[in-house]
Amino acid sequence: MHTLNLIKNDSFLAPYEKIIVARHEKALNKEKTLIAGSKSLNDFASGYLYFGLHKEANCWIFREWAPNATAIFLVGNFSGWKPMENFALHPLEKGIWEIRLPLETLKHGDLFRLFVQWKKGSGDRIPAWATRVVQDEKTLIFNAQVWDPAEKYIWKNKWLNPKERVPFIYEAHVGMSGEEEKVSSYQEFTEKILPWIGDAGYNVIQLMAIQEHPFYGSFGYHVSSFFAPSSRFGTPEDLKRLIDKAHELGIAVVMDLIHSHAVKNEVEGLGLFDGTPYQYFHENSRREHPAWGSLCFDYEKNEVLHFLLSNCKYWLEEFHFDGFRCDGITSMLYLDHGLSRNFTDYKMYYDGQEDEDAFVYLTLANKLIHEVRPDAITIAEEMSGMPGTASPFSDGGLGFDYRLAMGIPDYWIKTIKEIPDEKWNVGSLYYELTNKRKDEKTISYVESHDQALVGDKTVIFRLIDKEMYTCMDLNSRNLVVERGIALHKMIKLITIATAGNGYLNFMGNEFGHPDWIDFPRSGNKWSYKYACRHWHLATDENLKYKFLLKFDKAMIKLMRDENCLNVPEIQLLNENVPDKILIFRRGELIFIFNFNPSKSFQHYAFKAGHGKYKVVLSSDAKEFGGQERIDQSMAYYTGRIGTEAEIDSQFLKLYIPCRTACVLKKQPVRQVYDLLKVKKSNGHN
Repeated sequence: MHTLNLIKNDSFLAPYEKIIVARHEKALNKEKTLIAGSKSLNDFASGYLYFGLHKEANCWIFREWAPNATAIFLVGNFSGWKPMENFALHPLEKGIWEIRLPLETLKHGDLFRLFVQWKKGSGDRIPAWATRVVQDEKTLIFNAQVWDPAEKYIWKNKWLNPKERVPFIYEAHVGMSGEEEKVSSYQEFTEKILPWIGDAGYNVIQLMAIQEHPFYGSFGYHVSSFFAPSSRFGTPEDLKRLIDKAHELGIAVVMDLIHSHAVKNEVEGLGLFDGTPYQYFHENSRREHPAWGSLCFDYEKNEVLHFLLSNCKYWLEEFHFDGFRCDGITSMLYLDHGLSRNFTDYKMYYDGQEDEDAFVYLTLANKLIHEVRPDAITIAEEMSGMPGTASPFSDGGLGFDYRLAMGIPDYWIKTIKEIPDEKWNVGSLYYELTNKRKDEKTISYVESHDQALVGDKTVIFRLIDKEMYTCMDLNSRNLVVERGIALHKMIKLITIATAGNGYLNFMGNEFGHPDWIDFPRSGNKWSYKYACRHWHLATDENLKYKFLLKFDKAMIKLMRDENCLNVPEIQLLNENVPDKILIFRRGELIFIFNFNPSKSFQHYAFKAGHGKYKVVLSSDAKEFGGQERIDQSMAYYTGRIGTEAEIDSQFLKLYIPCRTACVLKKQPVRQVYDLLKVKKSNGHN
């Protein structure tokens, strides 16, 4: 048996080789089954071109898969919203139903549904493959909509290749991206937020809540219509224009893809589509997610795989997304959804409590995505640490390009919440930030949307709390605010400096947005007050938010310009736990952190490598709200230190103020020896 690279790279996996190989072979066998009669997985995953409503040269054609149905009718304006025989679908084979209608029957904008009958009941349903679903503002009823605009969208810009770049990701939600207390639109996002993101230096946008969801407050995670871009933000053309404009600005766009579960709704969703609870989902106790109140897909069924794989291809082909951030991977991988264990031992990854069919689906999804778009990227939201999540399928992995380093934000929140910063252990901090699997690429981050929701707090709010509402103007002097701003910059910088292979920021956190996120709900009287972003705070010259924004921009620019995250090795130069000093090198840069709350150090010495260095970023710079204690104009040269017997000339000495971070870069030096060589070659002695 040929040993897979996943096992070669990690000797602790050797006892589980049979399980890993069996999963690998199961995926290969399932792929063979699925593509029987097709040329490839790409050809197989084209269900959206067959199912749903399509306009052909001489008719409309509609198809749906509903194996338990006894009759299906198309209902809408054209039928008086009643089931009529001339709008009845006809059964084909394998549970597929079809109807063909004259072109004049339907027109752009018409609303429709399905009326599905089964042996013991009937009900209205939104088509499973609907690509346009709208909600009536007064009745709140959802319907599918015929979408056939006279002018088709013409793409102006080519797809980007996100694999050619280190991803600096800006996680964003279109609806809450505006200043006004309302649902913002794709168009407003394109006009106002895209330029902001480009100016901030981020090169990838991760768009949340794109797939249609009945409850706005679910943040887009309880999906009902998997093929329909949410109409509450605008039209499909508006979304295409957003992505096209992002590409023009050199920004790739990845979509938050929800295939880990589905909303329970029966009319709008797939909950009881053909009268059975198990058409798309598991039966009995496995059907409902115990923590999320949603439904769990049955990944063993070929028809479910066809639906979900086709969904992956649809968003790539139809909307030119550059990849996906795949949600809830941990929930998919384990029969208990990862809720009943802490994953402190490798045995917990291979104890028979894994959903092997979910492994197969995720493997095939990654393979398909890269077949359709070889340059697309996939990011796994996986918190258990399952080995191989972001390893190539050929090595025995699931095939994701990246995994989110989800332990890092948890570590920061726990540290800030439970330990005063005067007791922070820089050794523990460095270990937590750099403890990653070497054979997998990771995206590091301080906080995502999870930490910004009501019930939690952002890092800046945990650091400053209520003082943010009274002491963020320039004329206020407040020790809590000064501490919070200083630590916020340091936390961001050390996280990005130690990041595996990419970095993520949630919308507004780059300038320390003060408010949490609370979507309209009965508990807040359906208010939009906390479902928007106050961008003006960061551009107000009289407020301190501008310092955090300027620092974030400078930090992102430096990391992009120096291409640091393409350098895998981080060299620890100095770790002094009592002093709370941490110094390390990555690529051409040296990162220096003094987490000491009160003690500054004069002539602090550390071994750096012979040469001349300059400060290229200082958290203490005046433009970032600092005290300007670090002189960025001067050059720092290595010097000699030690006893007469052991003199080492590779040490740097510099002033490191308390609660500051700075970055040094080695500068080119014309050596005296080289000048003498030149003179000698010209005949000078």
